[in-house]
Amino acid sequence: MLTILGFAMIATFLVLIMTKKMSPIAALVLIPALFCVAVGQGARLGDYVIEGVGNLAPTAAMLMFAIVYFGVMIDVGLFDPIVRGILRFCQADPMRIVVGTAVLAAVVSLDGDGSTTFMITVSAMYPLYKRLKMSLVVMTGVAATANGVMNTLPWGGPTARAATALKLDASEIFVPMIPALAMGLLAVFVLAYALGIRERKRLGTLTLGEAPAREPEQETVPVGIGGTSGTGGTGRKDRLRKGAAASPGGTGTGAPAPAGGTEDQHGDDEEFQGLDPNRPTLRPGLYWFNAGLTAALLTAMILELMPIPVLFLLGAALALTVNFPHMPDQRARIAAHADNVLNVSGMVFAAAVFTGVLTGTGMVEHMADWVVGAVPEAMGPHMAIVTGLLSLPLTYFMSNDGFYFGVLPVLAEAGAAHGVSPLEIARASLAGQALHMSSPLVPAVYVLVGMAKVEFGDHTRFTVKWAVLTSLVVLAAGILFGIM
Repeated sequence: MLTILGFAMIATFLVLIMTKKMSPIAALVLIPALFCVAVGQGARLGDYVIEGVGNLAPTAAMLMFAIVYFGVMIDVGLFDPIVRGILRFCQADPMRIVVGTAVLAAVVSLDGDGSTTFMITVSAMYPLYKRLKMSLVVMTGVAATANGVMNTLPWGGPTARAATALKLDASEIFVPMIPALAMGLLAVFVLAYALGIRERKRLGTLTLGEAPAREPEQETVPVGIGGTSGTGGTGRKDRLRKGAAASPGGTGTGAPAPAGGTEDQHGDDEEFQGLDPNRPTLRPGLYWFNAGLTAALLTAMILELMPIPVLFLLGAALALTVNFPHMPDQRARIAAHADNVLNVSGMVFAAAVFTGVLTGTGMVEHMADWVVGAVPEAMGPHMAIVTGLLSLPLTYFMSNDGFYFGVLPVLAEAGAAHGVSPLEIARASLAGQALHMSSPLVPAVYVLVGMAKVEFGDHTRFTVKWAVLTSLVVLAAGILFGIM
């Protein structure tokens, strides 16, 4: 009976969030609460939730302060020179532009937010793709796949969810996965190079002035990227089209503009609000301090000098204090990122109800027993590989919440019965993220295709095969390096 109720609870949760009948936070709380009562253990619901919250508090703290930290780094201009440098590197060579798209998406993905990554990447690269008549699905496909690999960062979501669901330390999952993820990112860069060569053969190496166009078109670069076209041969200045405060979606806070408000409606001359070069939060005099602080923070995380939540708590506090010494400015920065912090931390604490009930009532053990019986004996010792392969379709056709909170605990229990460590299962579960970022269930992908003026179906047909290949590279590298 517990087996049936456990699968029914997961199925109900998945259906409700996939059909958008309930928000993930509400479903994570209410559905397990109802099923806890249904199995006759409603009196112990409070104990399950409190225990779950205690286990998940470090993960919630990590996510909260990581979002604040990287939000502040974007505000103060840490990534602005990187964007300008990539555009200078691209010139008007299609191959360089596609590779630059992959590099920019990967770098900006450090903030852990897909929507921000896509807004900045498309803002920077869209004018080049349009002016040179390059394929826009190449831009969206490369950006989504690069972000999918980088989405496995502990503060990006999947790793935190896996750690939450299996009650593990996020650093123990992520740090050993770095070589495999590096191979996945390398595969994205190789893919970008190959696609860029194909675009170069189709179009040739042009300058912006030579690009074909049906009508005269004003040359532009996105706000905040710099004042030169970066063609390397034309010597011409591109005219920056100002108007950050007046254009739709301008936030006036220095933070990236919300999705859907980043473009005006003027045909092919759309302008995107990316990184405003005049935003009041810029701190050019502190650039090297911020760069050094970020490098030190990431190094300390990789070396596991302190728990990740402590590192980001200290880093966020130091970044706010040094860059914004006045209390009103600090409050403004925290308020600017409060929505992301609340959404992510709220999700983690809501998951305490789901995982607490699933574990406390014994459902997960009964479901695992059923899965163990269904898996052929010969495949039992290879449950990590099975999990990695399953992560591709499952994370594409369901949300990360559904997979990591609903399915992963069952796979982990099944693996434990065959002597496979939960850590190996958790690492293998990250393999499908390159594909997941093009799932129709990921809101950020609609920001990407919307800003790029690409049909979602076209993006899917182009991207899925390359994203699957990238995910398989990550999985194969994990097996080769003995990570899983």
